[in-house]
Amino acid sequence: MAEWRLWAPCKRVMPLPAWEGWPAAQLLHTELPDGQVLWLLACPALYPSSGTPYGDPAAPDLHAQALRFGFLSRVAAWLATADNTTGWHADVLHANDWPAGLAPLYLRQLRDAPGAPPAAKSVVTLHNLAFQGIFPMHLADMLQVAPIHRGIEGVEYWGQLSMLKAALQFADAITTVSPTYAAEIQQPALGAGLDGVLRVRAASLHGILNGIDTGVWNPASDPLIAMNYDSTTLAHKAANTRALRARTGLVPSTAPLFGFVGRLTTQKGIDWILASAPRWLATGAQLVVLGRGDAALEHALLDLAQAHPGSVHATLGFDETLAHLIEAGADCFLMPSRFEPCGLNQMYSMAYGTSAGGHTHRRTGRHRRRRGGTAWSVARASSWKPPARKALTPPWTVCFAPGASQNSGRVSSSAAWPVISAGATRPGSTARSIQRWQTTRPGER
Repeated sequence: MAEWRLWAPCKRVMPLPAWEGWPAAQLLHTELPDGQVLWLLACPALYPSSGTPYGDPAAPDLHAQALRFGFLSRVAAWLATADNTTGWHADVLHANDWPAGLAPLYLRQLRDAPGAPPAAKSVVTLHNLAFQGIFPMHLADMLQVAPIHRGIEGVEYWGQLSMLKAALQFADAITTVSPTYAAEIQQPALGAGLDGVLRVRAASLHGILNGIDTGVWNPASDPLIAMNYDSTTLAHKAANTRALRARTGLVPSTAPLFGFVGRLTTQKGIDWILASAPRWLATGAQLVVLGRGDAALEHALLDLAQAHPGSVHATLGFDETLAHLIEAGADCFLMPSRFEPCGLNQMYSMAYGTSAGGHTHRRTGRHRRRRGGTAWSVARASSWKPPARKALTPPWTVCFAPGASQNSGRVSSSAAWPVISAGATRPGSTARSIQRWQTTRPGER
């Protein structure tokens, strides 16, 4: 076990012998500093210490990947039954997206067995319906999917096995990241081929507006940025812009600095950024990109950076410190997604006083207002023109109010600093965000 490094002491190691065709493994019982108990599944044969859980995207091993996530789901379902041997069992089994999609199915199969002990209820949360965990149907035997559940009313999806569809069919409840997205995925346009299943399960489908952790994403206390600031010291944001340019090798400039953090995929509109970039880079604008994704888009971004030294920087990978510095130092955060269930980055941008710009006319979790709002929009790359510099460099047109509830939009007086809220906090908490209310010039409103 020398390869496994835990960030908290391991209080108990419970061996899991090989059973029912599943490999031998271990459950590691540990506790975080805040008291949360974690059960970690250790199986070096399935979960190597290097690489990612998804394997090599250039040469995926579907058999190994299906077994890896199937085993995780099977152990989770076992922990949700009263007769597991740990001395503890879950009251609710919460599966997130397709990697845990078989867990509600396994739990249903355990509950339906003759003489089955009491078991938990299950809920699946959808963050992005486009990712469905599709595998060949012949793997159903290895994954121990009961034959009765292999048809269209079960896991079958166009002749293949969909782990996400398994969750949608067998979870007791379904949640997703906003009420708007919950409605959208029941229609063909954004239903990703599963809209029919979701319409059938509509009574069990609930949209809960996403939010950010303002204890982590707060420019007033963020230890990862160059200089802290809030709505009363917004000028300190410029120190973070200088630090971002210095770290990424961009030349000093007063031109707008654009940032992007996220997956490098066409869903995120990276191809639109690439198509439009030469036009606005020619005006003096700069770009910093942090992310990982499609190899062709990664190479195109590196080529763009090579063609524009001192103006474009791309880091392939993920870097928590750089992600925070981009949010704090960029003048505008680019998010031209083709669709966005309820992206968090524009919420981070609101908290850091960074204008969020993108293609979509849909606001996070709600429809975008016709005037004002938290973002400027790009109709399409071919007709895009860079906003006026006055709209993106000081003095900005910024409007602050005493705080607002994310659910009602009503102004309250309990906020610690002036904000305009648009759903940047968890339900029931007070919004703490800095928002550029208008990114157009006053004469254009």
